[in-house]
Amino acid sequence: MGERKKSIAIIGAGIAGLTAAHALVKRGHHVAVFEASPRIGGVIETVCRDGYLAECGPNTLLETSPKIGELIRELGLESRKRHANPGMKNRYIVKHARPVAMPLSPWQFVTTGLFSLRAKLNLLREPFISPCPSGTEESLAAFVVRRLGKEFLDYAINPFVAGVYAGAPEKLSVMHAFPKLHALEQNDGSLIKGQILGARTRMKRGEVSKDKARMISFDRGLQVLVDGLEKVLQGNISLASRITGIARKAQGWQVTGVDEDRLFDAILPALPTHKMTGIRFEDDGPMDFSPFEEIIYPPVASVVMGFRREQVTHPLNGFGMLVPEVERRHILGTIFNSSLFEGRAPEACVTLTTYIGGMRAPEKALLPEEVMDRCILEDLSALLGVRGSPTFVNRRVYRHAIPQYVVGYGRFKDRFDHLEKKHAGLFFAGHYRNGISLSDSLVAGLEVADRMELFFKEK
Repeated sequence: MGERKKSIAIIGAGIAGLTAAHALVKRGHHVAVFEASPRIGGVIETVCRDGYLAECGPNTLLETSPKIGELIRELGLESRKRHANPGMKNRYIVKHARPVAMPLSPWQFVTTGLFSLRAKLNLLREPFISPCPSGTEESLAAFVVRRLGKEFLDYAINPFVAGVYAGAPEKLSVMHAFPKLHALEQNDGSLIKGQILGARTRMKRGEVSKDKARMISFDRGLQVLVDGLEKVLQGNISLASRITGIARKAQGWQVTGVDEDRLFDAILPALPTHKMTGIRFEDDGPMDFSPFEEIIYPPVASVVMGFRREQVTHPLNGFGMLVPEVERRHILGTIFNSSLFEGRAPEACVTLTTYIGGMRAPEKALLPEEVMDRCILEDLSALLGVRGSPTFVNRRVYRHAIPQYVVGYGRFKDRFDHLEKKHAGLFFAGHYRNGISLSDSLVAGLEVADRMELFFKEK
């Protein structure tokens, strides 16, 4: 007789939970995905209206791992994949109320007006600066100022962190939020030397660094990826199914909800920690999830606006622009969606996605719509030459957006490790543990499926 296939409950139908479910179903296991909302995909949602295509959450997927390409092929989506326009490599940083292109080559770095001569010369010292003691945890701001100087913090790292994390470099831990950056210093003694040596290691693994990875989407946006996963998981997903309790019994893990009471061999809570703390976990008594209530999720609003091309004077010849905090603007940054991918706007129109709020100004993500739009248009007018009212608006306000890997975040990661070791059959994966990008969450879902498979074999 063949080995009995296992049953797994996945709580949450975001991208990590969906990719884990797909990988486990492919191996022949019995998987049930429980989603409290009426739709799957989490923050991944594409809206098509009036000829515009708006992404409500992530806008692109980076092919950082060969596993991502393999998944796309397995789902039959290769023909629908779209690479970002290779001619749109510019990334603008606002300086003195003007978008300045980030240098993309050594010569551009020498000639750019984004950094002063003193800051450029200061970079020559970086390979000779001693690493921080291995037991010391620094904020990203302290790390950057120590190795690169304050000007790089203000006009490179601060806007980058606001655009990616909606975070503040003074709060984020370089060890946990940017572990590869931390490893470059610890292992190679220098960011510059480590970047060169690390490229060889990534090449051997078939991996690509995020700054070099190809940026992709699909012909009808990232929703295509979610729809592809939904198609192969038909019958495995229960929508509007809120789970209230998870308890370990002699026969397995019991999952209970309003309309649910079943036993499983393993459990994967793949949902944000602020939702996880609303579930009762038990194993010979209650499990303590209260420490996770301290994880910070600042609010962020994503506002997609469409304009006629003649309403915008900036050439929009790049990925987008980021706004440093020292520039004292309302917004965090703007993506030039219609420059990156075709089909994002009607003919002779453009699509811009702007982010507001985050750790820098959380209250601005919760402004009344008309006030928020006024703030956004004020900045777009000053920085991109936008004139008049948008012809299209799509808004999503995330009251709990992105988990902040602040200094001391290791205690949360250690807690997840402890829970997995102590409670056999309980697994965790998601942006609260494995990195915040879409590619991080996707790979995390695939890798937790591998860990589950190993657990079943060793059991």
